[in-house]
Amino acid sequence: MLQNGYMAVAISLLSCVAWLYLIAFRGRFWQSIPVISVRRPSGKAKVSVVIPARNEAENVHVSLTSLLSQDYSGDLSVILIDDNSTDATAAVASSLAIDNRLTIVTGTPLQAGWTGKLWAINQGLAQGKAKEAEYLLLTDADIDHAPGHVSALVAKAESDGLDLVSEMVRLNCSTLAECAFIPAFVFFFQMLYPFLWVADPRKRVAGAAGGTMLIRRVALERIGGVSKIHNRLIDDCALARQIKDSGRTIWLGHSEMAVSRRVYSKVSDMWSMIARTAYEQLGNSPLMLLGCAVGMSIIFCAPALITVRTHGLSRVLAVLSWLMMAAAFQPTLRRYRRSPVWGIALPLIALFYLCSTLASAARFHSGRGGGWKDRVYSERANN
Repeated sequence: MLQNGYMAVAISLLSCVAWLYLIAFRGRFWQSIPVISVRRPSGKAKVSVVIPARNEAENVHVSLTSLLSQDYSGDLSVILIDDNSTDATAAVASSLAIDNRLTIVTGTPLQAGWTGKLWAINQGLAQGKAKEAEYLLLTDADIDHAPGHVSALVAKAESDGLDLVSEMVRLNCSTLAECAFIPAFVFFFQMLYPFLWVADPRKRVAGAAGGTMLIRRVALERIGGVSKIHNRLIDDCALARQIKDSGRTIWLGHSEMAVSRRVYSKVSDMWSMIARTAYEQLGNSPLMLLGCAVGMSIIFCAPALITVRTHGLSRVLAVLSWLMMAAAFQPTLRRYRRSPVWGIALPLIALFYLCSTLASAARFHSGRGGGWKDRVYSERANN
């Protein structure tokens, strides 16, 4: 079909137009901005950090130590909820319990209809210190925070009058699997939720990254806490949607002061990470899945295929599309200190993401969707 010419020209032209739109009119997502500057808040607001932790013995000590070592002039407390861990998470956390700013909560069994992370967060929010705080920092047990991180988050919230300040923390990018797929994960996330649009109250786009979410407590109380999103697997973006829809102000950027220590050592680890939530991102809709498959095929995969299999105008347009996507990928690659050559591989990387999204749909419709740390959430739980 491609060699017949007309179809190849039409598809390559469509891909070209799509990339021109994405680069020029999609909120400058490809620039991989903005970033919070290091600064101190003007006041001394009370901050309570809420950390859900399930089987995080490998990472929790570094995460808790980094939070308890924060250079923050206000009242800072840390609440860790041990979400029925089967490893030494509780024991490792307890070794730091000599610090009276740390509260360790033994989580109750998962309540029906809730996802594990949100059920744990809900228990943390019920603690006295969380109820007294002006700001709540929701973070993960694998995040290593630089000493000035909390100060910078609070300063950003205060100076700009924000109700939610969220950051895409720097993800681990050292194994071959991570080098191949982590920068693309960030790139696709930016494309779905252009950060500048998230902060724009005139735009409906709302997004957040669960590794760092500083929320004004009154804003969270206004939407009823996390109860309305109790069954959502992509809880961070769902929470951001609730807060923005309530008329509150939100902001999303990249972090230079928080790093995830979670390692994806194998390609299969990345596959499982994507397949866990990709279909929910599409609303668990077969029609949306079809649209995603067609869109990704035309925008990402077709330019490479047309380039190697055709000649003439179709090849020229396909090469142009391929170069545009590779160029758009460069700021994200620089952020992760990866070779520019990875930009040329983006069609293959996108194909991997598309296949794992199809696998996510298959898992969902077979009742195995959303599996995470020995838990599997059924189709019913996410409707």
